[in-house]
Amino acid sequence: MSNLQTNLKENLENLISIQSPTGYHRDINVFLKSFFEGNEIPYTETVKGSFLVTFKGTNDSDAILFSGHVDTLGAMVKKIKPSGSLEFTLLGGYMYNTLESENCMVRTSTGKKISGTVQTTMPSVHIDGNKARELKREQTTMEVILDERVSSKEDVLNLGIDIGDFIFIDPKLKALDNGFIKSRYLDDKASVSVLLEIMKNLKGKTLNNTIHFFISNYEEVGHGAKAAIPTNTKEFIAVDMGAPGNNQNSSEFKVNICVKDSSGPYDFDIKEKMIKICKDNDIPFAVDIYPHYGSDASAALNAGYDIKSGLIGPGVFASHGYERTHMDSIVATYNLIYNYILL
Repeated sequence: MSNLQTNLKENLENLISIQSPTGYHRDINVFLKSFFEGNEIPYTETVKGSFLVTFKGTNDSDAILFSGHVDTLGAMVKKIKPSGSLEFTLLGGYMYNTLESENCMVRTSTGKKISGTVQTTMPSVHIDGNKARELKREQTTMEVILDERVSSKEDVLNLGIDIGDFIFIDPKLKALDNGFIKSRYLDDKASVSVLLEIMKNLKGKTLNNTIHFFISNYEEVGHGAKAAIPTNTKEFIAVDMGAPGNNQNSSEFKVNICVKDSSGPYDFDIKEKMIKICKDNDIPFAVDIYPHYGSDASAALNAGYDIKSGLIGPGVFASHGYERTHMDSIVATYNLIYNYILL
């Protein structure tokens, strides 16, 4: 494994190990501040808790911004049931069936973490037979069973758990020797691992354009980059993920360039420039369209910013579930961005 791959893997493992469902970014922000300060990277933190890192270039009026988001999908306690189990509400676009039988932690308001498991309300075929198999997976039929001696609402309240507490789903990170990486929250921590490494490697470089990096924390609910974008930004490139799957052209082994998603087409000139960079530098790439997708670039456009937009990222299979990518895809994403910056 090359030094670059080792560093990218370390960045990713650090990010994945810190739970950061959208709306709870306290712990991940502590890590990011430590990373910036440890690598002598100047940064500013927005009111909302996003981070902006800037590398000044010769041309400061036509800045290029790369965004990534550290917020992930998650859940919150919606109701404490009389039996002592918890009904939960989703944060972001999970499919309920992907959560079944997953380990989790409930974080109380005091910071205590209590173990549990996500189950359906009919978790055993020995009791409910085909009804258990056919049960529709939705909010009212899913619950968290706490790994505590609880049998009433009062028992749960005595643990310190209450409505609105965050539920952290176990990411189950596995990095295989053949380059495959399986984990929840590769969207978008795989791409943030790339941006952090690029920031380290840009120090001391002479740049033609000013480069901004924007690390947001409300992307999964649509308003991550709707504010605090520097006014000199002319190009906004969201570094998120490609989505391999049925009828798609994306790949887990390439950098994926999105030309259109649910918010409409991305900028033609940016797309053409990225394709040329990939061809000139032998970077494996794929071009694709995602019908059920939006990005921080979409959010910035919807907020009224006058910018050109792009969207790229490593290929993440089974997005919003138990995801998978390959180190080749992460490295290809790094190489496209790094070469784009140095043009």
